[in-house]
Amino acid sequence: MKFKREKLLSLISQFIKFSLVGVSNTAISYGTYALLTYIGCPYVISNIIAFIVSVLNSFFWNNRYVFKKNDGEHRNPWWTLAKTFLAYGSTGLILSNILLVLFVEKFNMNKYIAPLLILIITIPLNFVINKFWAFRTDKKNKGDKDENNRKKSII
Repeated sequence: MKFKREKLLSLISQFIKFSLVGVSNTAISYGTYALLTYIGCPYVISNIIAFIVSVLNSFFWNNRYVFKKNDGEHRNPWWTLAKTFLAYGSTGLILSNILLVLFVEKFNMNKYIAPLLILIITIPLNFVINKFWAFRTDKKNKGDKDENNRKKSII
């Protein structure tokens, strides 16, 4: 029972950290989107550029602050960055642009408010994808540890 509680508290803590990173990420993303849209860039292009900037910001902070590796775990940073772009690409680029066009064109929603409402859908989805896929770590092989220990004892 104690293990499940600790695991649940750890998951909640991780989601809170993810949300804090997300707040800063959202501010950067929305600021980029609003600025580009304001200066005349089409809103879908603004959203794509804001997406790229926000994914790079998100990767940096999630890798360092939210989904940290434990001892004995390995994660290839380049593959993780690629998976982060794929994860956010599916939700933050494809899904958000579909919803953005739908909200603005079909429901006549304000193009500055629509991206904020879309976050209600994409944030929880992004957490799940990032937690269980993009930032997943691999345990180092027990044989690798035994080999390393053998090498150390020889030296």
